[in-house]
Amino acid sequence: MRDAVRVWVLAAGVPADELARYRAVLDADERDRAARLGAAAMRNRFTVAHGVLRVLAGRATGAAPAALTWRRGRYGKPALTGPWRGLHTSLSYSGDLVAVALSDRPVGVDIQHVAPGGDPVSASARFFHPREARHVAAGPDQAARARRFVRLWARKEAAVKAAGGRLWPNLGMPVDRADVVECADPAGWHRLADLAAPQGYAVAVARAGDEPYAVECRTDLGDCR
Repeated sequence: MRDAVRVWVLAAGVPADELARYRAVLDADERDRAARLGAAAMRNRFTVAHGVLRVLAGRATGAAPAALTWRRGRYGKPALTGPWRGLHTSLSYSGDLVAVALSDRPVGVDIQHVAPGGDPVSASARFFHPREARHVAAGPDQAARARRFVRLWARKEAAVKAAGGRLWPNLGMPVDRADVVECADPAGWHRLADLAAPQGYAVAVARAGDEPYAVECRTDLGDCR
């Protein structure tokens, strides 16, 4: 996996028997967090997302998925502990999809559903770099403006996840013209990449450092070695 980031973009809706297998590998805290979610669809998506992450990380490390443990960092980013510290993971879910990234360096992945409605022009003017706000506002129609906003948001979230920081202090970080960006808090350079995504979604990945890397993106669990 050296100099590569592996990403899986998977459906959150799975058959009942598969959902049960994912639930079986969660730890007590994950099960409790899932149970506190209101709608069944949200509980199931959480279960699939965290179960898939455990299955993929288990295959990459040779560990039993249920045995893996993560510890939250200063701003809440989970990092694998113990003998599995060399593998870096990231998880995101939105709409009906889940995204998981694995790498040998700190990594962040973000998937965003382009939801109908909203006001991307006002939101980008409030949070984004002025140049990015102008780019969003210049979209030819509402759908294009929403797509531009969501793509930029996914890139920012991916970089912040890789950095292990907080989103709000970094929303003004411009990510529209360069694939190597600098987070402000915590400071550091990260290389971004946009991934092909199903219609209505944007997916971005970031890895710590400015060195180029390959991205392997899959849409099924398949052979994850």
